[in-house]
Amino acid sequence: MEYVTAAPHPRSEATPARAGRRSLAMALLCGALGAAVALLATRQQWSEGTATVAGGAFPLTAKGSDVTGVPAALAIVGLAALVAVFAVRRTGRYAVAALLALCGVGTVVAALLGASDSAALDEQAAQASGDTSATVDALSHTAWPYVAAAGGALILLAGLLALRYGRLWPAMSGRYERSGAPRPRRAAAPTDPDRPEDLWKALDRGEDPTTGAGPA
Repeated sequence: MEYVTAAPHPRSEATPARAGRRSLAMALLCGALGAAVALLATRQQWSEGTATVAGGAFPLTAKGSDVTGVPAALAIVGLAALVAVFAVRRTGRYAVAALLALCGVGTVVAALLGASDSAALDEQAAQASGDTSATVDALSHTAWPYVAAAGGALILLAGLLALRYGRLWPAMSGRYERSGAPRPRRAAAPTDPDRPEDLWKALDRGEDPTTGAGPA
């Protein structure tokens, strides 16, 4: 009795490649957009309040970078990790993808903690009033910390996609990697004693142009 082996369906073979292309495009979009959103959000006003100065209310404002520098720093590291994913393979790719995901988590946590932070405005209130124990009054926050957190979530999504589908993504070609083997030295052209430029080139190479000897 003969058994007939069914040929693999072309659609089943194309599925991993299609999933790799889609996940790659999604990761690049999420990572780049998330980093841009987080960086933009840290440059905006996160909180505002007042300080009592000479019996009056003095307005105070704080940008995201005044509150915390963590989201911006992690967004930059995450963007670098997104690019580095294509420069490594196998275990290195998983490690870089994990770093990308951790950058997203850190950005989200730092942004959410900054949404209720008052330390930056308290410091400004102490400087404005000249009282080191002074604190900000009428404290309020904007939505920008949550925008930064959303950017961190996109970076996290890019990291998760890299962990799940990174093995299907292309890597940098080995043609551009330098090997440790020394390159063979090109043979020098014969020196023409009647051409001054050849004589100078031979001297630069450490050769004696009058005898045709090699480098000393």
